[in-house]
Amino acid sequence: MATDIDEQPAGYERLLSAEYAAPIARVAAAIAERRPRHVVFTARGTSDHAALYGAYLAEIRLGLPAGLASPSAITLFGARPDLSDALVVGVSQSGGSPDLTEVLRVAREAGALTLAVTNAPDSPLAATAELGVDIAAGHERAVAATKTYTAELLALLLLVEGIRAGDGVLPEEERRAVADLPELAARTLADPTASELAPRYRFAGQLVTTGRGYAYPTAREAALKLMETSYLPALAFSGADLLHGPLAMTDPDVPVLAVVGSGPGGQSMGEVLPRLGERRADVVVVGSAEVAGATRIAVPDVDERYAPLLDILPLQRLALALALARGEDPDAPRGLKKVTATM
Repeated sequence: MATDIDEQPAGYERLLSAEYAAPIARVAAAIAERRPRHVVFTARGTSDHAALYGAYLAEIRLGLPAGLASPSAITLFGARPDLSDALVVGVSQSGGSPDLTEVLRVAREAGALTLAVTNAPDSPLAATAELGVDIAAGHERAVAATKTYTAELLALLLLVEGIRAGDGVLPEEERRAVADLPELAARTLADPTASELAPRYRFAGQLVTTGRGYAYPTAREAALKLMETSYLPALAFSGADLLHGPLAMTDPDVPVLAVVGSGPGGQSMGEVLPRLGERRADVVVVGSAEVAGATRIAVPDVDERYAPLLDILPLQRLALALALARGEDPDAPRGLKKVTATM
């Protein structure tokens, strides 16, 4: 897991190279030409959080309604929704889950434009879709996904911005900004703060993660990594949902990891953090600015769209260090396999 985490800056650089960015641009141009009226993502596990990030991008950057499909509606209940004007995107590291493949098959039969975003371009998911994006993350050693998650995020960012451009080619300002991501990721991973915080949670019984907007997928993915590797019950809430009841469970014995960016989503967390302070919660903030009363894991200040590619990195480090501190094996969590086949 440590090696997978460390390879992410190089993974960003590889995906941004002409060898992989050019095919993504061609796919984006093809989608822009088809002019879908809405976007439906289908995914499981870690990839579900990448898909949620994609949904935020589609709605905010493309102005298209976007959401996540319920595969069981198709695979278990036989539903055949009208997806004729949709772009249906399957996001999967392995491309091997039968239910996701079935969603794309049914969607394509219904006239949807289908796309597979996967680390396995020869997988059943990729073979079923009309279009494909190779996230080029390379072999992932640990069961818990790290570098494939961030590669999915970057691929979806390049895809959506390419669609927005119309011809798949990112504007010069955008190209310069994403070109900085490998160096920013390396700098983020070099900070030992997250690993040093692991002993703080060694005996925690439960934990809460929270964020809004683009940070919400990060909060969900962080919670999953903690559960997968340390078997620590971790509940993820959007900052808004946290105030609608779950806030009551927070206290000095329930640590809170808050992802707070510098854009509108992060600014809205200004309503949440004081309420956590009132509860005397143990709060650690992942963000670029200091927050009164909270420990901070510092990350570079970037456009909020790019922040998920950096914010998750120290949280992966924390999950790894905490698993080791608790005497667990983060490379091979009990009961888990790399490919989970569901229908």
